[in-house]
Amino acid sequence: MKKIILITWWTGYIGSHWVVAFEEAWYKTVIVDNLSNSNIDTLDWIEKIIWNRPDFYELDLRDKKSLEKVFKKYSFDWVVHFAWMKSVWESCEKPLEYFDNNIIWSIYLLELMEKYNVKNIISSSSATVYDMTSKNAPILWKWKWEIDWLSEINHTWTTVNPYWTTKFLFERILIDLWKFSWFRIANLRYFNPIWAHESGYIWENPEWNPDNLLPFILKVANWELDELKVFWNDYDTPDGTWVRDYIDVVDLIDGHVLAYEKLLVLSGFNSVLQDINSDDEWNQWAWFFESYNLWVWKGKSVLEMIKTAEKVTWKEINFQYDSRRQWDIANVYCNPSKAEKDLWWIAITSVKDSVRNSWKFVSKK
Repeated sequence: MKKIILITWWTGYIGSHWVVAFEEAWYKTVIVDNLSNSNIDTLDWIEKIIWNRPDFYELDLRDKKSLEKVFKKYSFDWVVHFAWMKSVWESCEKPLEYFDNNIIWSIYLLELMEKYNVKNIISSSSATVYDMTSKNAPILWKWKWEIDWLSEINHTWTTVNPYWTTKFLFERILIDLWKFSWFRIANLRYFNPIWAHESGYIWENPEWNPDNLLPFILKVANWELDELKVFWNDYDTPDGTWVRDYIDVVDLIDGHVLAYEKLLVLSGFNSVLQDINSDDEWNQWAWFFESYNLWVWKGKSVLEMIKTAEKVTWKEINFQYDSRRQWDIANVYCNPSKAEKDLWWIAITSVKDSVRNSWKFVSKK
């Protein structure tokens, strides 16, 4: 029998790729989304790729009654949670709205999971949970890279904007559910997933102006926007613009699949342990919480990304320097060695190939 997986915010950029990957791996996906920043046409594109139309429910996670009807209809094995508002600047303007959406709505989902005994979850977390203000953060000296790679054991506490805070708080909630309610949790941390499916059908295409770099660059290349704003050029980096460790979305989803399959095996093993040992304390620790960084070890500056896009599109990307944003950090890198060791996962797609895949979608619109 197929495993049945509930995916929240499936029409989003990462969620839509997730649906494709798991349907192709012969799992059944049931998807819910309020379509607040995405388009129902994504369902048509997914159907073109997998030749199947997944079950879809247009609803908001705050509508707990409607969400419960979905839980009653299906016997879910796992939940994959992508339903996050994720704009940094918007979270600074509307912090309470972000706490309501990213924490309160998520708690509604967790309550239904516990009620219907669906205690397996893959959480879409972020490298933003790390303390970027301490010595644990990456450091760039003027003439030499001196990087203390962020790993899963680094300190997670100090955040610099409401969006990052919601990611940290949700992780703490999941840890307590693991400890005290026997949840099985794969907590995947990433920062800048980009690009598109190789089919050219699905990519990051928000309904309004994007908050992430690559969609902005390609919209300028496609004459949908006049110019790109680069938030200053005096950072302590090789070219003065901030550097990020980008990851291709298809590589990222491969990491999700491998994490799911690993925890699926472990959950079966731990179920046997529970059957043969009725001690509550033993059973509590038989369940698990694992965090994994899904990164590529190397970064690209804003100007490097612009130059790569110009080579792929054969278009000049107009940009202007703008003032710094208070939440921006010069360099962000993470150490993915735990995922490489435990999941046998590694990012393999080049930046140039990733940009080319995205341009397939943008240029044909």
